[in-house]
Amino acid sequence: MMRTRPLKVALLGCGVVGSEVARIMTTHADDLAARIGAPVELAGVAVRRPDKVREGIARELITTDATALVKRGDIDVIVEVIGGIEPARTLITTAFEHGASVVSANKALLAQDGAALHAAAEEHGRDLYYEAAVAGAIPLIRPLRESLAGDKVNRVLGIVNGTTNFILDKMDSTGAGYQEALDEATALGYAEADPTADVEGFDAAAKAAILAGIAFHTRVRLDDVYREGMTEVTAADFASAKEMGCTIKLLAICERAADGQSVTARVHPAMIPLTHPLASVRGAYNAVFVESDASGQLMFYGPGAGGSPTASAVLGDLVAVCRNRLSGATGPGESAYAALTVSPMGEVVTRYHISLDVADKPGVLAQVATVFAEHGVSIDTVRQQGKDGEASLVVVTHRASDAALNGTVEALRKLDTVRGVASIMRVEGE
Repeated sequence: MMRTRPLKVALLGCGVVGSEVARIMTTHADDLAARIGAPVELAGVAVRRPDKVREGIARELITTDATALVKRGDIDVIVEVIGGIEPARTLITTAFEHGASVVSANKALLAQDGAALHAAAEEHGRDLYYEAAVAGAIPLIRPLRESLAGDKVNRVLGIVNGTTNFILDKMDSTGAGYQEALDEATALGYAEADPTADVEGFDAAAKAAILAGIAFHTRVRLDDVYREGMTEVTAADFASAKEMGCTIKLLAICERAADGQSVTARVHPAMIPLTHPLASVRGAYNAVFVESDASGQLMFYGPGAGGSPTASAVLGDLVAVCRNRLSGATGPGESAYAALTVSPMGEVVTRYHISLDVADKPGVLAQVATVFAEHGVSIDTVRQQGKDGEASLVVVTHRASDAALNGTVEALRKLDTVRGVASIMRVEGE
């Protein structure tokens, strides 16, 4: 039997995502009520610019006083889509204190202060849901913390930023340079006027921290994630990748060590074989590959950003939180019981593709091979091309630690016959 008294929902932020959440709440009100077991009512919307026309939202619901809105005491669920650290953090904790559960899309805040927010939610017996924080419409957080709760996840490997995937896909398919592909992404609305958060990997790193924490039942903060952007990726790198039967993606990689005692989280460009499922992810789409003991390999794919996809994830959380509210229960909170060590990047083991500019004369290859051997890095393949006294030497290694590779490169730079290190890229997905 449906309850007639509505559950009250307040929105913090009414931009691209917030306005779409409000629209769906209005146009799908009957369906949402049937799924929840009670109607939901938009009871307030906090914004910075109250004079802006917001179609479908009554003006009396608009306020610039977000603090007063979360302190009302009659709000059941706060939907936070303003982003950033403050005032979002204070508003969310204040909402818990005044009896509201929270649905958030704030990846930066959750990556930095997720543990404290979960603790505040638990203290006040409220929910904190954030499916929309990682991969837009793609169901990922709920499968990791609920569907796979009985499994052991060993690796999460994914494309979690649509802007960077669009740029790299254009470079791969058309031969465009980085700046040309970025300009097209900006013109089409895939890239912000300031794309730094995307192209330098900050956005993906925040998502990696959240995913690693859930997958490995361990607190992983943004500062624990190694981050490397993709602004230095060149057309020459793609040419080398194609010669290896690979393409290049900006990946978020969260791994459990072989001994099970530690985990790593990192974001960087990497070559992946064309046979890997992630290689075929085109345009601004996202995809995440999960490897676990019992389930084996799972892939989640779909639109990872945009108003409608992100709003879809927010509404999914809203339905779940409202159901919990009606039943007097709360959903899964933080699971950090494993408390595994988060290892530094230097301990990560993977393959590497190194391109060197060297003198074209006898003995150079032997010198380079000796340096690799002295640092314990085994060579898989070598390719050399040269003319007019200069040569390009491409070395692909077997698996080696990041620390060992860095030591190798530092020693290579000291050789008189090595003119420079043109590029270094990790090889993943094998």
